[in-house]
Amino acid sequence: MPVAIVGGLHADARRAAVEEILRTVPGSVALHHDLSAATDRAVRRTVRDATGPLDSGEAPLVNDCACCALREDMVPELLRLAAGGDHRLAVVELWDSVEPQAMAAVIADEDAPLRLTGVATAIDPALVLPYLANGDDLADVGLAAAPTDQRTIADTFARQLEYPTVIAAVEGTSVDELPDDGDHALLAQLTPGARQVPLDEGALGPALLTGFDVEAAAARQHPACALLPQESDEHGVSTLVWRRRRPFHPGRLYDALEDLSCAAARSRGRFWLADRGDTLLSWDAAGGALCVESAGPWLAALPDAAWEMVPAERRVAASLDWHPEHGDRCQHLTFTSPELDRDGLLALLDSCLLTDAEYAAGPDGWKALSRAFDELLDPVA
Repeated sequence: MPVAIVGGLHADARRAAVEEILRTVPGSVALHHDLSAATDRAVRRTVRDATGPLDSGEAPLVNDCACCALREDMVPELLRLAAGGDHRLAVVELWDSVEPQAMAAVIADEDAPLRLTGVATAIDPALVLPYLANGDDLADVGLAAAPTDQRTIADTFARQLEYPTVIAAVEGTSVDELPDDGDHALLAQLTPGARQVPLDEGALGPALLTGFDVEAAAARQHPACALLPQESDEHGVSTLVWRRRRPFHPGRLYDALEDLSCAAARSRGRFWLADRGDTLLSWDAAGGALCVESAGPWLAALPDAAWEMVPAERRVAASLDWHPEHGDRCQHLTFTSPELDRDGLLALLDSCLLTDAEYAAGPDGWKALSRAFDELLDPVA
């Protein structure tokens, strides 16, 4: 049975997208787990088609975690629907803050009779910028999926945007205003690998039946080979792609983090610190908050024998960035925002690189530089 995922923090847009699929794809059925009532020790499950509800029930919490209950209950329900043989398509409508990547992996791990054929995020383009700018914790607004959930609205929304291959654009769910050209430009620049499908064209259902490669989707998200936005400037929205072949000075970069994390509505990519020459570091910022993490070694830091264990997408991405001296070590950051101060941002980023004199000291000399990122990257338990 084909299975498609539709998610998104814009609940009204998501529900409208699912209703459109049920209306236009004969034999389709929607499965939804409502995590909002998880405080009652259970997650509410509903199954419906175009005519209305077909079934309902509850899934008990697992380790006090509503999202864990969803994982445990989703596949058995899909298998039950598949066994009936009555449905051309099962749509998994995710609850607000559930991210599609984790659920796609759960479904893809199953053998036949389930086949993941599409992943979409439904959004109202007028709400993209407000959600990317919202640094509130999910827990503070009742959207946490587990007691330990420390995500924010902005970073959750960013990942929901960037993972799927289909964006269902549902206009008019915002009571304040309709999207303008700037809203559409921002959405297009942030989702270079996705097909945008307006809801009123009846094409969303067919778009979710074309197939979905979970491994390729994961590779598009991995910092080492992520499909990042391209250089762009239209309708007042810009994307700056910054690439350099010189490492950052750890102290100067650390001092600039606050300004850099607030410089754009969304920034992401990979970077190279002089005092951590073997470590590929990921950059992920939204809502004024920045997450910096180790993403493993650069390929140039690995012995040749280890390359065969690295995914092909990673090797291809490295070959495109390969430098005869530094290998795949590089700076590759993208900043996307309305009213982006490109010149100021370029100057700030370049000022954080090693100077000519510092660069001339070489890797052995760089290890003596400030260890400004130690507390951030190597926190003491």
